[in-house]
Amino acid sequence: MRRSGSLPSIVPSLALAVVLTAAAGLPGMSQRNPDAPALRLMAMTELDAVSGGHFITTADINGREIKVLVDTGATAVALSYEDAEAAGLKPHSLDFTVRVSTANGEGKAARVKLRHVMINSVKVRDVDGLVLQEGAMNGTLLGMSFLSRLKSFSVSDGKLILKN
Repeated sequence: MRRSGSLPSIVPSLALAVVLTAAAGLPGMSQRNPDAPALRLMAMTELDAVSGGHFITTADINGREIKVLVDTGATAVALSYEDAEAAGLKPHSLDFTVRVSTANGEGKAARVKLRHVMINSVKVRDVDGLVLQEGAMNGTLLGMSFLSRLKSFSVSDGKLILKN
């Protein structure tokens, strides 16, 4: 008795079906768990220390470039009055009721919420900050209200490594 098809002639068709099933998945089976978090790459940047071992860089604060000094001893991101103006915070309308101690002595500051602070690719949203009264401080300090929100930060061989 002769069969209309032989086994060797259907092997390529079966092999193709196996490959297509493996590539597309079985019907009703999901390739990815929809509840699983999306893959996210870690942002990282390195800053070189300047003379004296300080880390000075340019930060994007609320979409404006502001020169900052990284200061782990500062509780918050502390903006000078002038830098706050540059970042669009309208310091003339702020309420300066928070007592602060700076290298220049005692003063007052106003609490603000910064939309974002970004150093190169490392970005943190909704950062607590302080704006100091006019003339109270030259420059801006990038303090712990930013640094503590990172996945990690460390100093090694004259480099500050920020990861988020």
